[in-house]
Amino acid sequence: MSEPATIVIRAADLQAEETPSLAKASGSMAIATLISRVTGFGWRLALTVLLGITATQDAYNAANNFPNMIYELFVGNVLTSVMIPVLIKARHDDEDKGVAYTQRLVTMGTVMLLVVTLLAVACAPLLTRVFVDSSTGQSRPEVVTAFGYLVLPEILFYGISALFSAILNAQNIFKAPAWAPVANNVIMFGTLAAYMIVPGDRDLNPFHFTDAKFLVLGIGSSLGVAAQALVLVPALLRSGFKLRWRWGWDKRISQFGGLMGWAFGYVLVSQVTVWATTRVATGAAGGGLSIYLQSWNLLQVPYGVLGVSLLTAIMPKMSQAAAEGDVPGVLDYLSQGSRLTAVMLVPISALMTVLGPAMGVALFSIKSSESAGAFELGLGVTASAFLLLPYAVTLLQLRVFYAFNDSRTPTVLRLLMVIFQVPLTFACPFLLPAQDVVYGIACVNGLTYTVGMVMGELWLRRRFGKLGSRRVVKTYVKTGVSSVWGAAAALAVALVVTHYIPGGIHRAGGAWLTLVGGGLLGLACAFGMMTLLRVHELQPALSRITRFVRRT
Repeated sequence: MSEPATIVIRAADLQAEETPSLAKASGSMAIATLISRVTGFGWRLALTVLLGITATQDAYNAANNFPNMIYELFVGNVLTSVMIPVLIKARHDDEDKGVAYTQRLVTMGTVMLLVVTLLAVACAPLLTRVFVDSSTGQSRPEVVTAFGYLVLPEILFYGISALFSAILNAQNIFKAPAWAPVANNVIMFGTLAAYMIVPGDRDLNPFHFTDAKFLVLGIGSSLGVAAQALVLVPALLRSGFKLRWRWGWDKRISQFGGLMGWAFGYVLVSQVTVWATTRVATGAAGGGLSIYLQSWNLLQVPYGVLGVSLLTAIMPKMSQAAAEGDVPGVLDYLSQGSRLTAVMLVPISALMTVLGPAMGVALFSIKSSESAGAFELGLGVTASAFLLLPYAVTLLQLRVFYAFNDSRTPTVLRLLMVIFQVPLTFACPFLLPAQDVVYGIACVNGLTYTVGMVMGELWLRRRFGKLGSRRVVKTYVKTGVSSVWGAAAALAVALVVTHYIPGGIHRAGGAWLTLVGGGLLGLACAFGMMTLLRVHELQPALSRITRFVRRT
């Protein structure tokens, strides 16, 4: 379901009736996003079962992180945020609805992505030396480099996917981009099935470049991302956009190039944190990087379903309001997004903090012998679950600047966050035992986004004046109090299971009982308390969830 044809952009009109409309818009992507996140988490879970939380999985994750970090930090969040306002303005100003301009951008973007991809593949050994700490003997740098050669072509396909998604989102078409990652996940399930069947040592030890299992996993990963880009082509054609090479210069490309120049600076700055995290995690206890990434993947499930769909729906509205010079309208969308995000994510964040260990054992402990590693992975969730709200709000704040074609400020904000995060990340091995370093890294990451949220609030106030933050803070306080009650209820269930069920949460049965019982009781208590405290944003959030359940 696409966005309504009429876009409300005046602040006076953005009252309570608009909030359900925004929730409804984001709800159109909820099912696709849920399936995408669940299947994505599913194949990563299957990978963990196949390889275990070992240095081998660390090697694959480290290599696969090279293209992924460019997508998540550059293509996924920055390129689309910069491109959507530009495309909307071109559709508003040009007689051909911006078709020629868009085709030129796609042509230039594809060529640049191809060049970057070729350079990245050639520099695979250098990337390994920079991002992987091999001094402790806990990592397998030769395997990281070999995987890098096979998975770095994903950069091209991730980039094309983001270009196509931005074009569709600028036309308020959200379904196809939301469904596209499912194609990638389906192919990854097939890849892992083939990995089990083909001959060879599961742990790739000893390692050979011609090993069938290695080739299946590496090539299959790139094929999945290629499919993610290709499935968007039919939606583009149905939208009326014609895919064709269009060379030549448009003076507005210089403006776009300036915006992307700062966006590229955002990339370079962001990679410092990825480098620090990867290097410290691979130098700590074996499997540290896998624990960090899997706990991050768990947090991405609720954020992806509830947060990403909201942000994706709100970006074109913000950009349209900014194009019309309606600053109050943009700030109203910021306020709505911040409040809805809190109502949907804070209760889940509180429950994941309490239920993290049970979640790890329930999802990752297929055998009793694996429960120790799964419990440690769950502790990674506990250490970082508080970042859900700061992470979502920080990205929402950055979208306000992008809506006004300002990509400089997000880069400066990101630089300040990096200055805060990197020294603390490198301090973790000196302050914590080797087996606890990964929890320190996860906690530092959450603290960084908390600092980023505060800095973003102050910067927006300096730029635009009053933001109506009193209403947002009031919602945060009520939601936080309610979530504490929900977390307390979930903790009570965990304590009961620990004392009265043999093995407690360290066995799959007790962990599942804790996760389901504690989760349901905790959500009921949290939402019940929000009702008593009259959290006005609760009704549109629940309406969205109800519509989602009905569609499912």
